[in-house]
Amino acid sequence: MAGLIERYREFLPVSDATPIISLEEGNTPLIPAPHLSKLTGARVFLKYEGANPTGSFKDRGMTMAVSKAVEDGAKAVICASTGNTSAAAAAYAARAGIKCIVLIPEGKVALGKLSQVALSGADILQINGNFDECLNMVRYLSENYPVALVNSVNPYRIEGQKTGAFEIVDQLGYTPTYQAMPVGNAGNITAYWAGYKAYHAAGKAERLPTMLGFQAAGAAPIVNGQVVEAPETVATAIRIGNPASWKQAEAARDESGGLIQAIEDEALLEAYHLLSSKEGVFCEPASAIGVAGILRLAKQNFFKEGDSVVCILTGNGLKDPQTAMTFSEEVQVLAADGPAVAEHLGFVAVG
Repeated sequence: MAGLIERYREFLPVSDATPIISLEEGNTPLIPAPHLSKLTGARVFLKYEGANPTGSFKDRGMTMAVSKAVEDGAKAVICASTGNTSAAAAAYAARAGIKCIVLIPEGKVALGKLSQVALSGADILQINGNFDECLNMVRYLSENYPVALVNSVNPYRIEGQKTGAFEIVDQLGYTPTYQAMPVGNAGNITAYWAGYKAYHAAGKAERLPTMLGFQAAGAAPIVNGQVVEAPETVATAIRIGNPASWKQAEAARDESGGLIQAIEDEALLEAYHLLSSKEGVFCEPASAIGVAGILRLAKQNFFKEGDSVVCILTGNGLKDPQTAMTFSEEVQVLAADGPAVAEHLGFVAVG
């Protein structure tokens, strides 16, 4: 199976001169969510981007960004990251045989993400500051030294990420009424909206969806209308106080007639737990914020019968095992004794 550049080549800025750096990304599952459908009164689907090669939606943009960087002769790429971007950049740079440099905020990256980067051979630098300060640093370095920036400010990242919208329409056979998703650096809501518009213009989508974006309450600059100097949330992937694609996210919201709202960590974690315990889908905490958002909207009778909602689950649950384990009780140790285990479980012998 070809990667997303080959599948959607006609919609992407590539040519025969572009060396395609691919890990067979994309084509991620669109999973019906019966429990959430009952709770909301809409038909809910989960676009599980955790099935990408490095476990997040970032692979969509990175295959494009690294392919174009190699086409331009780059020997090294650089990014700032809260985790997922660094994992994708490191993997695609390794695939391309070029150097990767990653700047991360000190002590603010989940172990599951950092371990991916560590094994790739990328140079990891911790910065005494938050993500926004890391992004300012890599912008400076890419502007003054021979290294290609592959954060979402790179337009090719947005080009690759818009393919998620193409896949949703192709998988459903129609455009959903609503799309719900996390908003951190805001590149993904920007990209999906661009994808829907491109598919609609090409006659491949009959209409456009309404975009529903959600930020963590402790990191909600778009909602609050001002930069958050010290963003804080359990959802490390969206712990961003000054989104690079701020204006584009507002445009996606306004053009689609949608909204961007803030969700408290408590509600986010409830949705995170619900997804695993009721739908069997394990995502990282930030991914669950779109689900938390539609559950809150459902309580306000937001959805109508016949509405369809696609929630973008941006990353795999194994990206942040520490948070998952906070929901787990201590695992008991029992003797390897069948009757004793049965008694512990409350089983009653048959016959």
